[in-house]
Amino acid sequence: MQRKHYSGDHLAFGDLARTFISREILPRYLEWESAGISPRELFTSAGSAGLLALEVPEEYGGAGMSDFRFNQLLGEELMLHGIAGAGIGLTLHNDVCLPYFTKYCTDEQRHRWLPGITSGELITAVAMSEPGAGSDLAGIRTSAVATGSDLVVNGAKTFITNGVNADLVITVVRTSPDPHKGLTLVVLERGMPGFERGRNLDKIGMHSQDTAELSFTDVRVPQENVLGQIGAGFACLVANLPQERMSIAVAAVAGARAALNWTTQYVRDRKAFGRSIGSLQNTRFVLAEIATEVDIAQHYIDACVNALIDGELSAEDAAKAKWWSTELHGRTVDRCLQLHGGYGYMLEYPIARAYADARVTRIYGGANEIMKEIIGRSLDLG
Repeated sequence: MQRKHYSGDHLAFGDLARTFISREILPRYLEWESAGISPRELFTSAGSAGLLALEVPEEYGGAGMSDFRFNQLLGEELMLHGIAGAGIGLTLHNDVCLPYFTKYCTDEQRHRWLPGITSGELITAVAMSEPGAGSDLAGIRTSAVATGSDLVVNGAKTFITNGVNADLVITVVRTSPDPHKGLTLVVLERGMPGFERGRNLDKIGMHSQDTAELSFTDVRVPQENVLGQIGAGFACLVANLPQERMSIAVAAVAGARAALNWTTQYVRDRKAFGRSIGSLQNTRFVLAEIATEVDIAQHYIDACVNALIDGELSAEDAAKAKWWSTELHGRTVDRCLQLHGGYGYMLEYPIARAYADARVTRIYGGANEIMKEIIGRSLDLG
């Protein structure tokens, strides 16, 4: 079915994204994968190309375009080119972190941070997960105690995407014992005394994405760095989670489509028993199933994105999108790798890297078991 999701302006932006990926990322991507981190210059280059923080008002250097379809296009193009590790750093900056700054910043904070976020000179991250608290936000123990005009922060975070490169870390801290109303968002900045970064974690996949442990020992943070209001952190997080989950879902469907594209070309070219393996009935059946599932998922995701733009996307529908798309992504890359045979297990082939990269998508942004719980609660089953 024809996809009628994008206008001419969106498609032109997609061309811009493809050109940027081809020139700035693909020639160096495997070097970054081996190094275990992408360079900070990736963000400044993306900023110069006009790919960052599109919804930021023009007075702060942005394009003033509050339309998630532009974000969606960038996420899709990164995955279609096999850029999962470095790509998630950019999409986290655009899709997950930026809304906290555009929604909750004061005028002073906007002038201080938005220009650098838009140019890529200030890289962002969000720090929720702790060694003892993942999806359970009420279990957060990192504390912030008011002392004069500062908050003194103590605690630790883990699995933080962009954790090594980040200049501005939106940190979830506990300012009172209340499980939910006791949470506050505060921005920790690079160079604050007592703010330390641990090792760049060695992961199964997404190797070019820096994922770090962070620790805070008596870090004095000016109360001017609070996002929103003290005690309003939980509400801010819940309000932004649907967009975060849509970002993951968009990437997952595009990743599944990329696997389908690579495999379709591979089975046309690969010969076995005197014929292309694409001519075998089993191959045709497998790829027919994948093509159908990807198309169905794509239309649901597009509908969810439209609902997000209209302010109508529910937490339940975002959970459905995240759960279904990431499960589809996982089983698609597995089946496509199988059709590559032994070559599919070699990291020089993008399907092998995609297989490793895809596994975490069923965990981050809320584990898929949590997605099912959100959906199940909405059914009023008693």
